[in-house]
This record gives sequence, structure tokens and C-alpha cells, in this order.
Amino acid sequence: MSFFITIEGPDGSGKSTQAQLLADHLKDKGHDVLFTREPGGTEIGDQIRRVIMSLDNKRMSPQAEFLLFSASRAQLVREVIEPKLATGGVVVCDRFYDSSLAYQGYGHQLDLDQLRSVTQFVTGGLVPDLTLLLDLPSEVGLSRRKEAGLWNRLDDYDLAFHERVRSGYLRLAQADPKRWVVIDATRSKAEIQSHMQEAVHSRLESESS
Repeated sequence: MSFFITIEGPDGSGKSTQAQLLADHLKDKGHDVLFTREPGGTEIGDQIRRVIMSLDNKRMSPQAEFLLFSASRAQLVREVIEPKLATGGVVVCDRFYDSSLAYQGYGHQLDLDQLRSVTQFVTGGLVPDLTLLLDLPSEVGLSRRKEAGLWNRLDDYDLAFHERVRSGYLRLAQADPKRWVVIDATRSKAEIQSHMQEAVHSRLESESS
């Protein structure tokens, strides 16, 4: 059985750490797991990631930003995700196309229908089986990023942008409750991970029954 899990959330939500912990947990439970991330996950994608995240590129337009994310995504799907799912494994991905809908769609206010059309082409229609959204107030997430010294070009957008991103994520989750599970990312790391594991095991059990 193949199963595709994506972890989403605003900057500073602890998403990357929690995604890795979840992948490690599933491996410990005997699942054949591949852990990857966006943007990146391939040699080409990692090069694109450096361009996207660099504070040297503040002049980047929202349209160019979206297309760069999409290029990295296209490579990741063909080179990594689809081959793994074809073998019947579990893929855990730190971000996927919902990030673009939240950041470039709701954050930059680009046309969502146009973004979805390009995304359909980029992914070949691949949709996650389960998406876990780590939600927290924008101010909290940005403060965590600064304290950790992890500031990048996307973090540098104003607070209103990040609040639109958070609102966009919640709207996406509300529109598709069968795929999304919203998790309070202001809780302790252990509580967040426990909630994530519970959501994943519940879905894996229902899929296998």
C-alpha cells in the first residue's frame, strides 16, 4: 500500500522537525518510508531552493517565486515521490503544493485558479492522502525563526503577508476536511508529535482495512 503524507504550516511552526520525527516513527513501526522536502529534495531542487530563499533576491516577483517552486516540485514528483509510491511505500514530504496556494495564492494574492492549473500540470494530478497542518499565530512563528537565526527571503515579508498565509492554510483545510488535520503548533513538541502520529495511524488503519 502506498501512502502520501504532507506536512504544512507557516514559518516557525516546527514543521520540518516534526516531519522528520514522524518519518522516523513510521520507520520504527516497520513502514517503508521516504522522507523528503520542498523546495528541494533533488539536486536540481536544492539549487532552486537556494535561489528562492536567498535574501539577495528580494526583487523576485510573486510570479517568478511560484514558478521556481513549481519547477522544484515537478522534479521532486518525477524523480522521488512517484517512484517511491509506485513501490508501495510511504512518502512523508515537508511541504507540497498547498504551500504555493497558501504563500503565493493567499499571501501574494495571485489567482488561485491559475495556480491550481499550473500545479495540475506540474504534479500530474498527484494529491496527498493526508495533510497535517501545524497551525500557530504568525507573530509566534516569525519570532521563533528570528531566535533560531533561520531568517530567509520569505520570512522577510511583512506580518500582513504571513497572516494571509495562515488564513489561507486554514481555509484550505476547512474546504477539504477529509484530507486535512489541523494541529495546534503552540503545544509542546511531544504533544504535537503525538497528535500527528495518532492522525497518521488512524488513516493508515482505515486504508488497510
